[in-house]
Amino acid sequence: MTIGFTSRAAASACALCVTGLLALTPPAAARTGADPGPPGTPRATVPQPSLLYRPGTRVRPRDGAPRVPDVSALSWLVADARTGNVLAAHDAHRKLPPASTLKTLFALTVLPVLPGGIRHEVTGKDLANIGEGSSRVGVAEGRTYRVADLWRGVFLNSGNDAVHVLAALNGGWRETAALMQTKARALGAKDTHVRSPDGYDTPGQVSSAYDLAVFGRAGLRNADFARYCGTAQARFPDGEGSSFGIQNTNRLLTGADGVERYRGLIGIKNGYTSHAGNTLVAAARRGGRTLVVTVMKPRSGGGFAVYEEARKLLDWGFEAAGHVDPVGSLDALRGRPRHGPAALPAAAVLPPDDGNARSGGPGWAGPGAIVAAAVLGAGVMTLALRLLTGRTARS
Repeated sequence: MTIGFTSRAAASACALCVTGLLALTPPAAARTGADPGPPGTPRATVPQPSLLYRPGTRVRPRDGAPRVPDVSALSWLVADARTGNVLAAHDAHRKLPPASTLKTLFALTVLPVLPGGIRHEVTGKDLANIGEGSSRVGVAEGRTYRVADLWRGVFLNSGNDAVHVLAALNGGWRETAALMQTKARALGAKDTHVRSPDGYDTPGQVSSAYDLAVFGRAGLRNADFARYCGTAQARFPDGEGSSFGIQNTNRLLTGADGVERYRGLIGIKNGYTSHAGNTLVAAARRGGRTLVVTVMKPRSGGGFAVYEEARKLLDWGFEAAGHVDPVGSLDALRGRPRHGPAALPAAAVLPPDDGNARSGGPGWAGPGAIVAAAVLGAGVMTLALRLLTGRTARS
């Protein structure tokens, strides 16, 4: 039967839409200077973004800086998640297939407009055209799932079946891909071209170590994203009143398959396809500092090399803190720089003195914020209309 609170849910969604548009619109008198950070924070000079477009490894060591580790990945990047400063990178803007790490952008786009409590009966159309050989969590036609369960299927099992269902709820496959593209541009991720929202190998679909770090950092500012990406194990409903266990495929988080868990790891997302190879966006916190690392396509060391190379880069990043000058910023391509501290939700991963707005939240400035507000508003309005017609939420 169709849920009985559709009118109230739709009204709430419409109200959220209006509130989000108002909250995301930048102040008329926004300043254009760089964010000074908390009082007493030294102001580092950040190089122009062109430095990260140059080939090879980029690092600006001071006296006493540790040597950058030798890794085989085609592209990688290490950044401070709070400030956005890039500590070191190798071919940061090289365009490569992202595999399932693109699900970070999918989540940033769709999470804000699909409340976790919605229940949906899966149709055959929802599961149509899933790529051959795709990873699946076990979503079945004719069974009813909560949206929160589907998100766990996305983050833990990298389930393309769960992505397809969520994309259908969001307006469709092509619509979701277009919204993801708009979201990427709003975040300043200009290397990314979305063709398949689940990250499945598709001609023309690419991203970069830089863009994926932008997505991972933005995800840490969304409490739901942070919770899902850091979940090591969960139960997934079988649709018949029972459930089965699922485990996160990020082995730095779980310690599975002989890969040692990384101390302080927050999570985020790994991926693999035959074309992309192994990819990983990982974040960890130690001593009050949070780092985000991207590793794309290691060329040696086997299938688990992506984790070991990420481990080396994270270790280096924590050791190098205070001993290197930034080679760029994850905010450099966002349009107008932001201009002051923005509050984070209590459940967010990053400390509350961060001067950067969480994805989809208040504190954005510049033209990108208006685009993001339009994306959020359109998604919420679509959900509201579907709830009113009774076609989406079922129990």
